[in-house]
Amino acid sequence: MSLKQDFQPPRGSFSPRKHKSKFGKMAVLAVLVLFVGVVLLLFSSGSGPELEAREAPVVVNSPVIPVAPPKLPEPVREEIKSTVPSGSSITSLLGDYFTAQEIHNLNLQSRDIFPFTKICAGQPYRICTMDGEFSSFVYEIDAEELLVISRDADQINIKRQPIIYDVTTEVVQGTITTSLFEAVADIGEDPALAYVLADIFAWDVDFILDIRTGDTFRAVVEKRFREGKPAGYGNVLAAEFVNQKEVFNAIGFKDGNQNPSFYNEKGENVRKAFLKAPLAFKRISSGFTMRRFHPILKSWKAHPAIDYVAPVGTPIKTVGDGRIHRIGYTKGNGNFIEVRHSNGYATLYLHMKGFARGLKKGKRVTQGQVIGYLGGTGMATGPHLCFRMRHNGAPVNPTKLKAPAGKSVSKENLAEFKSLAAPLLAHLGEKQPSTHIAKLVLPETDSVVEKSE
Repeated sequence: MSLKQDFQPPRGSFSPRKHKSKFGKMAVLAVLVLFVGVVLLLFSSGSGPELEAREAPVVVNSPVIPVAPPKLPEPVREEIKSTVPSGSSITSLLGDYFTAQEIHNLNLQSRDIFPFTKICAGQPYRICTMDGEFSSFVYEIDAEELLVISRDADQINIKRQPIIYDVTTEVVQGTITTSLFEAVADIGEDPALAYVLADIFAWDVDFILDIRTGDTFRAVVEKRFREGKPAGYGNVLAAEFVNQKEVFNAIGFKDGNQNPSFYNEKGENVRKAFLKAPLAFKRISSGFTMRRFHPILKSWKAHPAIDYVAPVGTPIKTVGDGRIHRIGYTKGNGNFIEVRHSNGYATLYLHMKGFARGLKKGKRVTQGQVIGYLGGTGMATGPHLCFRMRHNGAPVNPTKLKAPAGKSVSKENLAEFKSLAAPLLAHLGEKQPSTHIAKLVLPETDSVVEKSE
């Protein structure tokens, strides 16, 4: 038997032909699986030019909306408004915002601008803060100026600045029944206007002795407003007073470098060397006499003086330019001032409540300047001013004195004065409505006031 014929592989053993067929099928299956895997991988990764083209993002041209930053909270601003209490100081007013050393530095910084020692009780002030921190302090020095202390970063600024008013110009008029003050009140005006008018005509009219029922007045007045509220009067531009049928006119004018004054229609100064009275008074309790029964000493004595009665605290003015010769207190005179004037005249003001600030012996004073306040100090039975005048040492009755007038308008400015005076005088001469308000356009101020019908 040959080997080829006799050899038979056992059942279940390896057969090359069968193995070859089985291996081929498995290879095909593996290739197919690999192909499917590659395809799935391509789809999952998004690769391939066609897929990328299909899935490319679409660009839309739309405006870019900026994202707003978070809004910061607004700073909290607070304002304190009040008046200066009696006995207070800059430390008590600003001590909550500045240290003692900072207050000391403020005092030094403000010394040449407005000394803090001049802050007066009763004057308005306001303090502004931002988020509780000091921002500014505003103090009203008077009706014309403010003291302003403000913080700019780490720097403190101190300055004086004018008060800004809204101003209208009106014509006011009234008729005397009992007194100028009551006549002014009757037309709804502030008593301050009566004081101004009395000062203007004080050289020609004694508003106690000379006034008669039926006397009239008219005035072109600036009225001031602050934050929409009345805030007093500005200038009186012109005025007329008819006393016992005698007409007195006064037009305000600044003659070159001279101080502003009032002049009549001819350009003559209505100001005289001396005022007729040193204060706005209610009545005269004792006149000039060489024999009067003294109410305290109970004996007959000379009274070469005029006793003016007015409310305590009424401002007392020097009747003429001069220099303080004596100032002080005596048992009989109380608080008193003696002023020496030119040409040998001297005036004395006795029984005053107190003196105005800054007065001392040798200091110059100007006519109409407040030098003190009415009181009842010394040997006095009640509040009044005892006013005396002397000429070369001899007593003079002030009510009988014919004082010379001041300087008239200079020749070089007379034409300017007359061009200003003409429309004002014409307007004062017009009959005004009973409401005492009239339209007025002034060449220099261009102020216009509505006319009441």
